[in-house]
Amino acid sequence: RPKSSIRAASKSTDLTCPFAGSCKVNKAQRRHCPACRLQKCLEAGMKKEMILSAEALAARRAKQAQRRAQQAPAQLSKAQQELVQTLLGAHTRHVGTMFDQFVQFRPPAHLFTHHQRLPITVPVLPLLMHFAEVNTFMVQQVIKFTKDLPLFRSLPMEDQISLLKGAAVEICHIALNTTFCLQTQNFFCGPLRYTLEDGVHAGFQEEFLELLFRFHATLRRLQLQEPEYVLMAAMALFSPDRPGVTQREEIDRLQEVMALTLHGYIKGQPPRPGDRFRYAKLLGLLAELRSINNAYGYQIQHIQGLSAMMPLLQEICS
Repeated sequence: RPKSSIRAASKSTDLTCPFAGSCKVNKAQRRHCPACRLQKCLEAGMKKEMILSAEALAARRAKQAQRRAQQAPAQLSKAQQELVQTLLGAHTRHVGTMFDQFVQFRPPAHLFTHHQRLPITVPVLPLLMHFAEVNTFMVQQVIKFTKDLPLFRSLPMEDQISLLKGAAVEICHIALNTTFCLQTQNFFCGPLRYTLEDGVHAGFQEEFLELLFRFHATLRRLQLQEPEYVLMAAMALFSPDRPGVTQREEIDRLQEVMALTLHGYIKGQPPRPGDRFRYAKLLGLLAELRSINNAYGYQIQHIQGLSAMMPLLQEICS
């Protein structure tokens, strides 16, 4: 018999066989007579001192139960499940399909995936105009997404504006990450493909673009599910330290709700690549996104003519 099963016998119990030790001990009947089972194990070489006392047995079982509880998937509360469904619904209605619509905004021919990529010699202006229109459209969809959230609408209008000004670009990039291809390091939005070279050609500094693309590669490697993306976006949205916020305590409480739900959701999923410290990694990426947001505002102010093409972005980044 395996030692682990025999050590479960209690030291304090005086085991006696009612049939004078004549019971058959096999796989099917091994639990019928503890006395004969113990005797057979002793005859097979088990040491008597290996038998646990009742107290030690209880302690071992308690540890096993605690270990099972820690390994078991966490269950979101009903309120957390409803929150996730609300976020997913708003995301599906306003954000989930917006990348397929980029093709409506007069893209230069070289952006189409079927177009052969050559050294970019196209005029800059059409690319800039497309970029401005696409970014304005993304921000408009993010605004619709936030206005579809009852928790966001419950805040004073001035706080809604402050939170949106701070988080709109960050939420855009969290959503845009779903289109990023790790193999090619390109963004695929419907029939269009965007490369780092396109950004350089439009006037963005290469150092900024490398920072941005590294962020997207790191986030994409985590293989997030849609609920994780929307909860990450909600954490960015409900940031109590945005300039102009008045109800900081309430917004801090809302961000904590989003954070706990995200943490619980991650714990409840089967193991995936990069699971170790996944939640902590997402917090680090949210902090990195703040830096990217600030740098993005600087970029659009210094690309000639770009800020005038997208007044909504200029207002948000001001």
